[in-house]
Amino acid sequence: MKPPYEITSSILKLITSISEKIGEVNANLLNKPSPKLRKQNRIKTIHSSLKIEGNTLTEEQITALLENKKVIGPKKDVLEVLNAINIYENLDQYNPSNEKSFLKAHKDLMEGLIENSGKYRNQSVGIVKGSKVAHLAPPFRNVSYLMKDLFEYLQKSDEIELIKSCVFHYEMEFIHPFLDGNGRMGRLWQTLILMEKYPIFEFLPFEILISKGQEEYYKALAESDNSGKSTKFIEYMLNVIDISISELLNFNNRTLNEKDRLDYFVSLDKTEFTRKDYMDIFKNISSATASRDLKKGTELNLFKKRGEKNKTIYLLK
Repeated sequence: MKPPYEITSSILKLITSISEKIGEVNANLLNKPSPKLRKQNRIKTIHSSLKIEGNTLTEEQITALLENKKVIGPKKDVLEVLNAINIYENLDQYNPSNEKSFLKAHKDLMEGLIENSGKYRNQSVGIVKGSKVAHLAPPFRNVSYLMKDLFEYLQKSDEIELIKSCVFHYEMEFIHPFLDGNGRMGRLWQTLILMEKYPIFEFLPFEILISKGQEEYYKALAESDNSGKSTKFIEYMLNVIDISISELLNFNNRTLNEKDRLDYFVSLDKTEFTRKDYMDIFKNISSATASRDLKKGTELNLFKKRGEKNKTIYLLK
């Protein structure tokens, strides 16, 4: 059965906005970040997603663990990060439409943190906020078939991925199939669903915005619970995604110095380019500034120059 939700005017506007921004991302080559940029965004994603769950490690400590260095911190927090690093370094190993892959991801994510990682819960659970039960999950006997239905929706629905990813995220949180790790699994699986259609989502740490406004995240979940539809959560998540892509695009609107521009352009890994290509990325600089930047980049041995005047081509080293 199709999970209940409505397509509101707000959802339609957000889908249009996101689609336009993804087009701009692709046009500006921002969908092909360098290994350095990928690493930075991966660290932000892991830090933000685990921070929501109470992990205390900093971005600096996560960076150290990513570089196989030792850090001082709670054993549980360190293990959570190491498991998450393993997941996010191997995202291509998971199939977002496959339930067995979903269970494998939970096992990898929660290995050593809970018993029976990678298996659906075998007891009833509820989420308590203060002195009140905020959410009473469906009986554990129902979990298996509810998740099968959800994966069937994911496989067979002709709804666009932007909506399907939000619906899956909400419905999975509502079913609460695991004793622990549901939140991080919901965010991970939404990323995987979106990545299949839009590769940029592998490097777009929208968890940062969720982490900064956790109350809004939980409020959207609660409002959808109360209404019996995921509509409010879809609106919330699409807004988070829209803002995240805007922040990526707004990089070009910051006041950048020569070094900033060169570092960023090199990170795009565009192997061959012209001054015009450079100016297409940094739209607010003059042709004279672009020429000075490229001259400096050549002097710094970032790329080499071939040809003269309007036939000049630059080759990234």
